[in-house]
Amino acid sequence: MQVGVATLFPELIEEALEHGVIGRARHNGLLKLDLANPRDWALDRHRTVDDRPFGGGPGMVMTPAPLSAAVGSLKSSLPAAPVFYLSPQGQPFDQAMARQWQLHGSVILVAGRYEGVDERVINNVVDGEVSLGDFILSGGEFAALAIIDAITRLVPGVLGDPSSSDEDSFGEDGLLDYPHYTRPELYEGQAVPAVLRSGDHKAIARWRRRQALIRTRDRRPDLLETAILTKEDRVFLTHLETLDRESGHSSKE
Repeated sequence: MQVGVATLFPELIEEALEHGVIGRARHNGLLKLDLANPRDWALDRHRTVDDRPFGGGPGMVMTPAPLSAAVGSLKSSLPAAPVFYLSPQGQPFDQAMARQWQLHGSVILVAGRYEGVDERVINNVVDGEVSLGDFILSGGEFAALAIIDAITRLVPGVLGDPSSSDEDSFGEDGLLDYPHYTRPELYEGQAVPAVLRSGDHKAIARWRRRQALIRTRDRRPDLLETAILTKEDRVFLTHLETLDRESGHSSKE
């Protein structure tokens, strides 16, 4: 996976991605990172990359020339990569988008700062805008790091178990993940469910699937509209609805 980032703080990106699973992916050549600092294309001795907004208002705006040049530099090394500006006004980033970008093999992320970037940069060099969520960050670098992590862990060979990413929340079937337990068997009065200690792999798989369905229904019911459900899944969900009507509250298996 090849990722380019236009950022005023390349050291923040560089250092954060030196650790854990993503750090190993970089070391093994599964993630190649290309960083471009707009300040390197500023023309004055102060390396200025921002100015006051036309029309007045608070804050500063990133000027178009240095940022466009930084993106252009990344495009020269990643010519097939689409360019996305990280903005709260963009399309929400999700697991489906992460898979799409990973399969494409390359992407360029533009991390804004201040009050935003000159709109002409977005018009001229950006292919789309992406948001991490309905909240404001001090800079796009933090969103870029989250997105890079989400994409890279989907690259074959990055995770120790190839099935790990498929069984995550928002995996191939679109459901939330099931509950996880480890030793000790009893902790603060709570025991690990007996089925997980039974050694019956078929029963364990059924329990996990049903727990994923319950969690998704209770916490993110919107996901069920697009989730890949089997006939058995739909029968189980109908059963839960019946229990709800009879008991007047959400049921748990």
